[in-house]
Amino acid sequence: MLQIFDRLSLRGLLGLDAVTCFVMGGLLLAAGSLLAAPLGLPEGLLFYAGLVLLPIAVFMLAVAAPSSPPAAGVFVVVAGNWLWVAASVALPLLGLVSPTGLGYAFLGVQAVAVAVLALAEQRSMGRGSARALA
Repeated sequence: MLQIFDRLSLRGLLGLDAVTCFVMGGLLLAAGSLLAAPLGLPEGLLFYAGLVLLPIAVFMLAVAAPSSPPAAGVFVVVAGNWLWVAASVALPLLGLVSPTGLGYAFLGVQAVAVAVLALAEQRSMGRGSARALA
């Protein structure tokens, strides 16, 4: 499944990650009030999740800007992605939200998408480290 991302450079992956953050952030800010009821997720959660995604996307673009993205910046992006996945799973498991079936699907799909990006970024970072050692 991750092989499709092997053609993208680390910079490309970070750029893709940033674009998905901008799109999701914009969607949640623009339509969070409309999505809240069908998803069974609090409108405030959707709004603030959308709001947080915008500066995260800017950070990802800043990390991707140099020809060789700094390892520390990439680590922060990957760690943030894994925290997003963990929060997406933990919120309903801990009873902090009560999503509808559509809400579970929404949380699951976006968590899987973020996990795939995190794994692809980790793999790309590992390939870059292996090339540097060779």
